[in-house]
Amino acid sequence: MTEIVSIARDGSDVARAALERCVLGGGVAIFPADGLYGLACDPARRDAIERIHALKGRDEGKPSAVMFFSPLAMRELIATLGPRTRDALGALLPGPVTLVVANPERRYPNASREPERLGLRLIEGPLVGAACAIVQTSANRSGEPAPSRFADVPAVIRAGVDLVIEGGELTGLASTVVDVTGIERGERPRILRYGALGAEEVRRRLELP
Repeated sequence: MTEIVSIARDGSDVARAALERCVLGGGVAIFPADGLYGLACDPARRDAIERIHALKGRDEGKPSAVMFFSPLAMRELIATLGPRTRDALGALLPGPVTLVVANPERRYPNASREPERLGLRLIEGPLVGAACAIVQTSANRSGEPAPSRFADVPAVIRAGVDLVIEGGELTGLASTVVDVTGIERGERPRILRYGALGAEEVRRRLELP
């Protein structure tokens, strides 16, 4: 049976604990990210990732992002990044940004069809402080709009998860995707997808002309 937690009714502490319990136990959850409802599971659990692909009806080679709810949870990964990449991460995160970084050590290989590149997210909001890293993708069927309200999450997805965290209506804005994979070689960061953080603000934070 699917567990249902409401942040408004049950509180953030209960929601964070439920997410940790579900993800670390190998389950799949629907949760409120910063702009859209997402699907989450443990990045190390290939079986859980395959469940998400099946729920979405998507090609399992399509990349997802690894999301964190606390900078502390990212410390080992951050230590493997180059200094310019770390500076970019500090300038853009936390916030509504997916940062695509070089990943020569191939950490979280299940999260990407290109294991030497990795999408990273660090978000704010009621789930901040959750200790688990998650593979995160939007809670919609492939090709359909990503939901900003729980009511718009397809019934087949709601029925197929272990945990639902209801977080009210969100902004409806996807994250801005910024590629910094070449930044250590002096290459300019590139915006791959325009989203919640505007291009001018991205350039300002990265001190780009």
